[in-house]
Amino acid sequence: MNNQELIDKLKEEHILSREEFAQLISTYTPEDKAYAQETAQKIAQKHFGSRIFFRGIIEFTNFCKNDCYYCGIRKSNSECSRYRMSLEDILNCCANAYDWGFRTFVLQSGEDPYYTDEKMLEIIKAIHAAYPDCAITLSIGEKEHDSYQAFFEAGANRYLLRHETATKEHYNALHPAEMSFEHRMKCLEDLKSIGYQTGCGAMIGAPFQTVQTLAEDMYYMASFKPQMIGMGPFIPHHQTPFSQYAHGSVDLTIFLLSLCRIMLPTVLLPATTALGSLDTDGRKAGVLAGCNVIMPNVSPFTNRKKYTLYDNKAISGEDGGEELQVLQKHMEEIGYTLYCAKGDYFSIS
Repeated sequence: MNNQELIDKLKEEHILSREEFAQLISTYTPEDKAYAQETAQKIAQKHFGSRIFFRGIIEFTNFCKNDCYYCGIRKSNSECSRYRMSLEDILNCCANAYDWGFRTFVLQSGEDPYYTDEKMLEIIKAIHAAYPDCAITLSIGEKEHDSYQAFFEAGANRYLLRHETATKEHYNALHPAEMSFEHRMKCLEDLKSIGYQTGCGAMIGAPFQTVQTLAEDMYYMASFKPQMIGMGPFIPHHQTPFSQYAHGSVDLTIFLLSLCRIMLPTVLLPATTALGSLDTDGRKAGVLAGCNVIMPNVSPFTNRKKYTLYDNKAISGEDGGEELQVLQKHMEEIGYTLYCAKGDYFSIS
């Protein structure tokens, strides 16, 4: 079966074998990429029209207890200028973002033990009380089932937790020994079982990644059926053990984003900041490849410069409102528009 036939099969069956994913990843041509992009764009437009949802990211702490080998805010990075935001700071971000038109707040952080379950519950409840018409997305790492359950009951609707890689050996090559592949995967299962709109995702071009590990990622996501996928190219940070590794391929990332749209027709699929950091038109390319979400940063500008997961992170505009205006202009240039709504996941099955 040739690659375009495999893309048609993916559209029909929403899953391929690991071997078929590997074939697509290792042998796709510019023509195959264009075919996947056209197919994905038609699917996205069928379900979402020309509307792109936007979410406001609030990076409320860059402390992290973990030492992941690829991450710029890893605990061993002594050069990282650390900060924590108070509840008042976070609510100020929400107030500004709401005025700008945001209806989803994404609380993102390192795994910072300072923010106990009690503190997180206080934050979630305060946001939910002040903005009951808004969605609250958490991206705060690995917790236990009871913590996730409590956050959900307090008003959190969505949870982003990249699986990073669906292969244990590859996971172990990216993380120190105290981190567990099994626990990462259990967290994702817990989140979905509780009722979160659950997001996973991989880093494209991460060190030690192979065609086989990427095929496993695609197969995992096809089987897990997340409501959201966060997938962007790996970008090295100069204060990590992976500082000398090359960044991931924008071309391959775009191709795989198209495959994700074809595989999961109504998935919430962001054109990530990392994509825009490697290519000034990366977010446009992501939307044209089937993405339907953009996530501008609404954190204070001074903090945005300190939340450096990777080098040369794209920052446009002094605040989230200015960045939103820039992104709206970019979307209009390719025939799309930013849409003010919570933008919940919906199923067509």
